[in-house]
Amino acid sequence: MAEHDIDSLIRNRRTINAFKTERPDNEAVLAALESGCWAPNHKMAEPWRFYLLGEKTIAQIVDLNAEMTRVKKGDGAAQKKRDKWSTIPGWIVVTSLRSDDSLRDRENYAAVCCAIQNIALSLWSRGIGIKWTTGDVTRSPELYEILQIDPAIEDIVGVLWYGFPKESPTSHRRPLTDVLKQLP
Repeated sequence: MAEHDIDSLIRNRRTINAFKTERPDNEAVLAALESGCWAPNHKMAEPWRFYLLGEKTIAQIVDLNAEMTRVKKGDGAAQKKRDKWSTIPGWIVVTSLRSDDSLRDRENYAAVCCAIQNIALSLWSRGIGIKWTTGDVTRSPELYEILQIDPAIEDIVGVLWYGFPKESPTSHRRPLTDVLKQLP
């Protein structure tokens, strides 16, 4: 891949909020997860764990989130959330291995974020978009139970919703000069 190709891929990838109903091929998703495993990581810790969810597990999470929403915002909001979440074609949960060492824990989290970026770019190169969500449900003990994750061992970094984009939003960034300080 030419240098400008990777730059273009990075600059054109977008968070997708609306997906077509068709679920992408599992082969493409597995290839993207493999790319996630090639993220930089301190001391080759490879702290990422991926959970590729099936329909039964997704339905349990949709129910959990709808109930959480109902408690906070009422029945109408819960139904809207249920309707929206029920249309998302693909779900991946990404976790980071925990460490008793706070520096190692931070390094693990950073590596997992790099892995998620690799996954996002790999999927985008195949015409598949993602939304990385970190809403309240990702911190709920009930989600850990549904996924059979021991929170003492793994921390949920987020849920990646994936699918073919209905639309691809545009975006812009501040110029590099706004965020760059060059020192002697």
